Amino acid sequence: MRMKAQHVVALLVVLLLVYAASLGEHGVLLVRDGRPVPVVLGVAVLLLPVVGIVLVAAELRFGRRVEALGRRLDAEGGLPADELPRRPSGRADRAAADQLYQRRRAEVEASPEDWRPWFRLAMAYDDAGDRTRARKAMRTAVALHAAHEPR
Repeated sequence: MRMKAQHVVALLVVLLLVYAASLGEHGVLLVRDGRPVPVVLGVAVLLLPVVGIVLVAAELRFGRRVEALGRRLDAEGGLPADELPRRPSGRADRAAADQLYQRRRAEVEASPEDWRPWFRLAMAYDDAGDRTRARKAMRTAVALHAAHEPR
């Protein structure tokens, strides 16, 4: 399954680059027009693909770091199993997810400078369907790992 996801990501990156090249071409045409309004629009159109590429690169870098931390945590035996009961839809039972969240939150409070509890907290948030907090907790885990672990 992992190779399939990597192929999808590679395809999406290629499509982004093709789209960026197309936008770049249109931006250059607008800038060459010479009139103020098309020039301003052309500059804006030229900046859009740059911003998109920078954002995608940052997300890919984040994803690689999370994957590496997950592999390390798994090798250490600290990667939690999916222990939540699921509804027929596949979503986690809310009450069980809340209990798991409370346990993971207590782990973070007991050891706030360790990336491992933050990683597990992020997984608990994700199980509960709170993607925003899951990403924030995972970013904290990545930052703590980078700050405290030798490369």
